[in-house]
Amino acid sequence: MAKHIFVTGGVVSSLGKGITSASIGRLLKCHGLK
Repeated sequence: MAKHIFVTGGVVSSLGKGITSASIGRLLKCHGLK
């Protein structure tokens, strides 16, 4: 069970990182275009 929770937690954290990095990239692009 602990391994399963650890794996799911890693997947969720990686997904969150991807979403945050994508949103930051969009913000940077918007500011760069102006």
